[in-house]
Order: sequence, then structure tokens, then C-alpha cells
Amino acid sequence: MDIVKLSERVMGMDDATWARHANPWSGWTRVSILPLLSLAIWSRVWFGWAAVWPILAVVLWTWLNPRLFGPPAHKRAWMTKGVLGERVWLASGTSPIASHHARVGRILNIAAGIGVVILAYGLWQLNLGWTIAGLVGAMGAKLWFLDRMVWLLADTTNGTE
Repeated sequence: MDIVKLSERVMGMDDATWARHANPWSGWTRVSILPLLSLAIWSRVWFGWAAVWPILAVVLWTWLNPRLFGPPAHKRAWMTKGVLGERVWLASGTSPIASHHARVGRILNIAAGIGVVILAYGLWQLNLGWTIAGLVGAMGAKLWFLDRMVWLLADTTNGTE
């Protein structure tokens, strides 16, 4: 099982949850998760072991977020298309996608992973420069990946979605 499928299972992302997550409010507010998690981890400097509470709050927010919003009223929003495209990407094991989307998607996921490693190093060392560089790298690659998912969705639905 790959890490994406595992995380989807851990998060309990069924069809109804994915439909709610496609709400642009859900997608855009999830952008806050990595910066909030970084701040929560950094807060060990101020709170010591009590930093576990803000970390747990971000974990709870991560799980609750795709469940807090209703399904989108329409599918024209960029974030909605990105989330729907991500579902197509995740199903690529059973429904193949065009090689140019697969290749770029993998590259962007690797780039996001490198950003997360840099971020983790920055948080471990309490180095603001590395932390910000990791955040920018991981989030930039993820947003670029979402943009690519909009394109993937348009290609797989012939622009009818």
C-alpha cells in the first residue's frame, strides 16, 4: 500500500467526505494546516511538553476539516476542480491517466516531500530560515500539484466537470 492510500484510509476519506472536501472553503482552509503544524511544533520552545496540545489541535483540525463543509454548490471553483482532480489522480492505479500528468504529478509530490524534509530539519534545529524554506517548498509544490490536478480533471472529463 502506498503512503497516499494509507493516509486516505487513516483520514477516513470515503466518497461523502471527499464530496464535502471538494467545497472550496474546505480546500482553502486546509492550506493553513502545514503552517499551523509548524507553529505548533515550534511552540515547544515556549510551552515545553505542553506543546503537545496545539499539535493535537492541528491534528484534530486536519481530520475535521473535510467534514465541516457541505458539498460545493457548483464545480467551477479552482480549488473544487483541484480536489476532484486529486481523486482522479488517486484512482490512477485502476483508471490510468495520461503519462504527462503522471510524470509531473510524481515530480511535484517528490518536490513537496523534499520541502517537508527541509521543514522537518528546520523545526528540529529551530532554524527559521530552513523552516520557512521548507514551508514554501512543500506548500508551493502542493499548490502547483493542485493546479496540475485541475488540468488533469479537465483532460479526463473533456472540460465537462
